[in-house]
Amino acid sequence: MTGPKNDSRGGRSGSPARPGKGRPAAPTGGKHQPAPPKALPPGRGRKLAQKPPTVLAPTAGCEFLYGRNAVWEALHGRRLLKRLMVAEGIKEDERIRAMLAQATAQGVEIDRVPRLLLDDALRGTNHQGVMLEAGPFVYADLPEIITAPGTVLVLDHLQDPQNFGTLLRTADAVEVAGIVVPADRAVGITPAVVNASSGAVEHLRVAQVANLVQALEDLKAHGRWVLGLAGEKGAVDLFTADLPTPSVLVVGAEGTGLGQRIRTTCDLLVALPMRGKVASLNAATAGSIALYDLLRRSRG
Repeated sequence: MTGPKNDSRGGRSGSPARPGKGRPAAPTGGKHQPAPPKALPPGRGRKLAQKPPTVLAPTAGCEFLYGRNAVWEALHGRRLLKRLMVAEGIKEDERIRAMLAQATAQGVEIDRVPRLLLDDALRGTNHQGVMLEAGPFVYADLPEIITAPGTVLVLDHLQDPQNFGTLLRTADAVEVAGIVVPADRAVGITPAVVNASSGAVEHLRVAQVANLVQALEDLKAHGRWVLGLAGEKGAVDLFTADLPTPSVLVVGAEGTGLGQRIRTTCDLLVALPMRGKVASLNAATAGSIALYDLLRRSRG
């Protein structure tokens, strides 16, 4: 009887090949299965979801006003109004509810946003949880001020927004005819000035002029005396001087005071009496006192 023969693969004829030796056995199903792809680390090879914006910015031609008084007055002013933003979780007192109602009545978009977004957009300010996106301040033309009744306040290159805002608030309180400021080398109506004025500037006529001396000459030509507020020798006591009304009151810049050309254009230089140890008051304080004295005269 003939025994089994060895085949060329080292196994016995008629016996299945042992796994692990020779050619590997085909996988189940008879087809080669590719290895599963390796998992990609997070963020690789896939589109991540877009994060919401972390910084608010005004649209072109607009600016952010802030502070409850400033926003409230702007909602009742002459600007183009776009969007009112209120911090989430803010206590809705009567003032906030009135603000929301006024915005709704005017068709202004209202958004509730995280307070941190307001903090980032208005760094270093006390925004009080409200911000209004609005168009730029609307300046008046000088003829509008010339023909209006009351004192005209002229600011000779004032630089400090807080001083400017304080004078604007006083100007509204005494109901001036308007304010005239130079178009260069002076602070304009910025959001900081609006806030410093508690929004009073939104109801005032403010004209920017290229030539302050010429503006004073135009005011004089229409019958107003020009009074320069100064502290030097030769200025007369404001409280005892015989002054016509309505007048033009000119307040100089911080530190430098009135410019030389402005001084020579004034009809009279006036000063506040100083009886204490300090030599002078700042522009906002001195100007406010003088405006109220002119109001007193006009009522008398």
